[in-house]
Amino acid sequence: MPLPAYPTWDDATRAARARAFLATMATRRTVRTFAPDPVPDEVLLPCLEAAGTAPSGAHQQPWHFVVIRDADTKRRIREAAEREEEAFYEGRAPDTWLEALAPLGTDAHKPFLEIAPVLVAVFEESWVAGPDGARQPRYYSKESVGLATGLLLAALHHAGLATLTHTPSPMGFLRDILGRPAGEKAFVLLVVGHPAPDTQVPDLVRKPLDAFVHEPPAS
Repeated sequence: MPLPAYPTWDDATRAARARAFLATMATRRTVRTFAPDPVPDEVLLPCLEAAGTAPSGAHQQPWHFVVIRDADTKRRIREAAEREEEAFYEGRAPDTWLEALAPLGTDAHKPFLEIAPVLVAVFEESWVAGPDGARQPRYYSKESVGLATGLLLAALHHAGLATLTHTPSPMGFLRDILGRPAGEKAFVLLVVGHPAPDTQVPDLVRKPLDAFVHEPPAS
């Protein structure tokens, strides 16, 4: 099929739109204190659909998003996550890792998993069972799911929602609690909602552009 028409903006318009998007994304921060106010489907679902536009290896789209609003399920997830986090902070994590986390003030307690109105568990489909029961691999599944997750984070922030990327390790409990198939593994647990009125965040500085982008000289 022909490529759908791209906008015919001039470079000044493109630059303005690029700067506007940068200004929006520059305000994105990870939030750990949430208000319980609900997030309606008319806000959440378009963000998830935007995530589904991500490129993927062989166009296999190896992602699955589980939306969790049920209080009992959130409680079970919190209890399981905190067990893993306690093991991490009390012995599993090397000292260098704990030192890197110290300025962020994180610990094993994760009340936001119950307070936030929505959790989105992102699963990576690494294989599926074929008609004969044999495993059929998904290609570049981790990279593909990472791209989709990035789009989802951008879409949620663009919609005015706060997020937290939570990655307790290991995360096998998510597949068990949410009843996902054996070929899927949890990639990240996104906490989604509105920041609490008294939310504070660490005073962090992002790398400047010239610290992470360069163009090699022409040969």
